[in-house]
Parts: sequence; structure tokens; C-alpha cells
Amino acid sequence: MSKALSVKINDLKKIFYIQDGSSITAIDGINLSIEPGSLTCIVGATGCGKTTLLRIIAGLENPTSGSVLVGDEPINGSRADVAMMFQQYSLFPWRNVIDNVAFGLEVRNIPKKERYEKAMQLLAMVSLTDFAKSKSYELSGGMQQRVAIARSLAFDPALLLLDEPFGALDERTRHRLQDELLLIWEKTQKTILFVTHNIDEAVYLSERVLVMTDRPSRIADDIKINLSRPQDRFAQEFIDVLLRVRAVLEKTTNINNQEINYGGKNEKNINIDNISCCGR
Repeated sequence: MSKALSVKINDLKKIFYIQDGSSITAIDGINLSIEPGSLTCIVGATGCGKTTLLRIIAGLENPTSGSVLVGDEPINGSRADVAMMFQQYSLFPWRNVIDNVAFGLEVRNIPKKERYEKAMQLLAMVSLTDFAKSKSYELSGGMQQRVAIARSLAFDPALLLLDEPFGALDERTRHRLQDELLLIWEKTQKTILFVTHNIDEAVYLSERVLVMTDRPSRIADDIKINLSRPQDRFAQEFIDVLLRVRAVLEKTTNINNQEINYGGKNEKNINIDNISCCGR
């Protein structure tokens, strides 16, 4: 099993350049240290740059300035020991469940017997062994998300980056998958960085909640979660932490409420994470 990785970010800045010659500063002055084996959640308003931050850590996006160290090494493109799970399941509909989970191992030319054994172990971890031969489109949304989690774990990443993986699910399914993710984290001791706009989810899952401001994004607050597990969502201690995170969010999302015009566009209405293909 891969050793969990730390993440260290120093004075990170990201500017996106639009095709008309204008630009948007998405992230400016983020300093952050993530301990190996920890589970940390990042919350912030939609479009503030949470996904952009994950993409930079994953090596899928280059920072404009500043540095990112994963372990003791600077990010220089994607790494085999870092996995990012996006909001969409992105499963192959023509493949069955076990072949979806084993896909990354197949690409790396792992022998069929070995990759199937690994895939079945992971399917057992997410309680889907009975559906190994099913096509992905035959599964419910929650089951497809569990397949996606198993696929992300297939090549044993030391750092797992999750970008709102439960955002499209109903509340009951989301709560069940949150508990499953906590069990996986306890078993594997991987470093997990989890992005969400759901405050309840952030407080329930993590040891630490980082609250991001509006653009240009920075860390507004770093809140330690010192609640016993399993957490009780109805306990006053849980509600107190939830209200603290909410108060910080409500305060910081008004920082850039003024209209910022560039190139005939209003910056506050543009979702940074939808224009990453235009960055340079």
C-alpha cells in the first residue's frame, strides 16, 4: 500500500487568460499544508476556484506563480500516486463494472488475473461484488459513484482528490456514501482532499474544513473538527461547528460582490472551473 502523501502550497496564484485578451485571477495567495493520512474538506461558493485548486494539485493545471509540493516533490504534470475523481462518474457504458474498475490497471499492462483480483477486492470494499458483471448504466447513481471510487483506488494512490463526488445524489444516498468513504479512509489511511459546497458534508466528513473566499480565492478560515466519530448531525456540538463554517462563508462570499468588468463581461458571473481549457 502506498504511503500517504503530504501537500504543501506556498503563495499559489492562478490567472486564466480569455481568448479576447482579458484575464481572471482565480486564486491569489493560497498558503496551505495538508498532513499525510488526513481527510480535509474545502468549501466555497460555486465557481470560486475549488476545482481549479484540485486540478493544480493533481498536475492537470499549471499555476501562474507559487509552488505546490506533493510529498517532497514539486508538481510537474500528473503522477501515478495521485488520483482525482471528478463530479461526473465518467464510467465506460460498454464495459461491465469489474472492467471499469480494472481499466487503469489494464492501461498499465497489469496481467488480467492480477487486475481482476484487485478489482474484486475493491468492489468488496464498496459492497458491489454482486454487480461485477453488470453494465455501469444498469446501476443507480449511488452505485455508479461507488464504482468510480473503486476505480480511483485501483492503482493505490497515496493522495486522493475528490471534486464534489456526491453532489448529484439524493440526501439519503449521499449520507450512505459519506459513511462508506470514511470506512475506506480508515482502512487505507490515504490522504484525502475533498471539495464540496455542502457545509454539512464538510463538517461530517473531515478533520479540518478550509473555507475559500470569492475570487480571487484564498483561505478565509481553517477550522479544526474535534468531534467524536461517528458524528451525530443533531448534536449541539455538530450544529455549532456547522454554524461557524456557514458564518464564515456568508461573510466571505460578499467580499467581491461589486461588479468587475473586463472585455464587456462581468467577472462575478463566470465559473472559473468551466474555462480551465482557456488557461495558459
